[in-house]
Amino acid sequence: MPELNAPQAQAAAHTEGPLLVFAGAGSGKTRVITFRIANLLSQHRVPPYRILAVTFTNKAAGELKARLEHLAGPEVTRDLWAGTFHSVCARLLRRYHDEAGLGPKFVIYDESDQKAVISRLLKERGLDDRRMPPRWVLSKIHAQKREGHGPGDLEAESGFDAEWLDLFRGYEKALRSSNAVDFEDLIVLAMRVAEDPNSAAGRDLRERFRYVLVDEFQDTNITQYRLVRALSASSRNLCVVGDDDQSIYRWRGADVRIIRGFRRDFPDAGVVKLEQNYRSSANIVKAALGVIAPALEREPKQLWTDAALGEPVRIRTVPNERDEAAYIVRTVRGELARGVDPKSIAVFYRVHAQSRVIEEALRAENVPYQIIGGMRFFERAEVKDLVAYLRLIDNPKSDADLLRVINVPARGIGDKTVDLVLAAAAERSLSAFEALSALVRENALSGAAKTKLRGFVELMQGLSAASVGLSPSELAGHVLEATGYRTRLREDDSAESDARLENLEELIGSIREYEEDAAGRSEPVSLSGWLERVSLVSAVDAAKDVPSISLMTVHAAKGLEFTTVILTGLEEETFPYRGMDSDGIDDLEEERRLAYVAVTRARERLFITHAESRTLFGRTQYKLASRFLRDLPDEAVAREGVQRTPYLPSTTGSFDDEYSPPPRPRAPAWQTAVDQARARMGTAQPGERVIDREAFDDLGDSVAIRPGDRVRHKQFGRGVVERVEHDGSVTVVARFPGHGSKRLRAEYLEPG
Repeated sequence: MPELNAPQAQAAAHTEGPLLVFAGAGSGKTRVITFRIANLLSQHRVPPYRILAVTFTNKAAGELKARLEHLAGPEVTRDLWAGTFHSVCARLLRRYHDEAGLGPKFVIYDESDQKAVISRLLKERGLDDRRMPPRWVLSKIHAQKREGHGPGDLEAESGFDAEWLDLFRGYEKALRSSNAVDFEDLIVLAMRVAEDPNSAAGRDLRERFRYVLVDEFQDTNITQYRLVRALSASSRNLCVVGDDDQSIYRWRGADVRIIRGFRRDFPDAGVVKLEQNYRSSANIVKAALGVIAPALEREPKQLWTDAALGEPVRIRTVPNERDEAAYIVRTVRGELARGVDPKSIAVFYRVHAQSRVIEEALRAENVPYQIIGGMRFFERAEVKDLVAYLRLIDNPKSDADLLRVINVPARGIGDKTVDLVLAAAAERSLSAFEALSALVRENALSGAAKTKLRGFVELMQGLSAASVGLSPSELAGHVLEATGYRTRLREDDSAESDARLENLEELIGSIREYEEDAAGRSEPVSLSGWLERVSLVSAVDAAKDVPSISLMTVHAAKGLEFTTVILTGLEEETFPYRGMDSDGIDDLEEERRLAYVAVTRARERLFITHAESRTLFGRTQYKLASRFLRDLPDEAVAREGVQRTPYLPSTTGSFDDEYSPPPRPRAPAWQTAVDQARARMGTAQPGERVIDREAFDDLGDSVAIRPGDRVRHKQFGRGVVERVEHDGSVTVVARFPGHGSKRLRAEYLEPG
């Protein structure tokens, strides 16, 4: 395989038995995966339907298929199983739906659907959604599902809240009665079928695939790992490709210990390390190594490149986030002037809230941009309305979809009437639509409610009948006409309604694209197929191909690369981020891996900013420079701007570790004399207070202290002054990383 280097060729040529490939950033792992599958198809004559390749994004799966078609031809790869965990599991569950306890046309509930179910359960039980917010309830449910647990596996005596357990049971019952699943169910239910030792379906699944390949293996959780182990149990031909240095999704269940422990589970596994970087300049590779090298526990790897040094990584110190945004605009304009494609420029931040000021600055300068991971097209109300109608046609048992559209557009069906229907559904153990249809048949309703509900039932029955003879795109247009949705928007005759109509036409256009794509691949075209595709679109997959720069969190940048990257907010407690739930070594280690991922997204130029003060979440704080900046090798970087903030030396313990920035220079004698005179005359500047000799014994002279100054405390370490108070004595409010803000007498502080 002349197109591959030696380790790549070794991984691609491996066929029998387990294989672990550690693929460093930019080391050509997609090429290796592609050539390995092509080798199996062409040289070993493995039928494509016997190969399963699992990725984490639809974009990655599409790229893999495109490359394989180029190498082996579309007729060979057409039957290959390649997709995300969720799409593969959805496809498997369509075949084995009975064994999973589902109907053939089950729907996949997104986050808003799931929240609607929980909100209804809270209301039925008389629980306060302020005490038990739906998002919190769902996060706990999802965490248990990612561990493979259902409500029957948990007991209140084991420390689980009884009310939450009851909601978990109700949630599962509601989904099943609606013939619906959430994203975690796709994995868990497929895993349970595959692991079942006593069912024919389980045996069939374990023998279906001769070769199983998992990309981005460092991001798997325990249920995903159990699934691929079960699917490869018969042949043991499990190939996993990943990089423990890029494991950044612990908050959603990913467990870096899985890739690190693979050789324990498969002692005979072959191991290949891809360490040559083909993406970035040598200076960027050096910077990346500097960030990741201090990690406490990692598979030894030495990323290297034979590329030119390139430009140094530029580290810019700015006074605050607005100066940072202005610097970003200047940098972007400079890159555009040198001919860089806007789509090859990206701005990264640690949390979404940082984007607001950046967006304002870009808009003010008319620089086009798109947010990756912000509000997606399929989250818009009018789009979700039409999708809900289509899902209800496809699966009338979906209560969440019925509740969304029963009065959209408004047809006079109020909340009391809906509650009556839901009560009947609960009493009869039916779906909401089944109960509604029964009430209409039995003439159990009276007055206006009877007429309106009968009209809705007849509408849905008519749409269901029409769906038999129409393509999915034709059906979508028919729904807009039959329901009066399109007419209502046209009658509104406003800019907003025009935009909504355009979005609906865009949606119908996307259905046509699906139909054309499926026909081109000789795949069946169906409403269920399109709905499944829509449910599995990710934020990165939804990025538009337009000439604009990209703004995104570092998490959203995973798997992408850009000519120019501007990485913002490299300050303590911003990046590494110290959120409400973050604490200890594991959080800091993941933040380090996240910084490594950010740096390795850049091909040619990398700009890094850090602000001396930042307003975020409504609070203005003075900031210490991120410890990760100290890890960047001097020979690979150029530091710019006035540097008042001392760098926090690298620490490998926790957020609370001690650090020792360079000492603050002693104030010159003439300055201390001025300070003493000011103190005596009461002419200190606004916001400035004077600390006498007792406050800082080691200086021997008086010095002025003001917000933004760096100080040291024996217990809390180094911090930054937020406020100075003068009430007969000098009191300082200072913020210490890992300890928060502390109000202290000045005599207990030293210059930091």
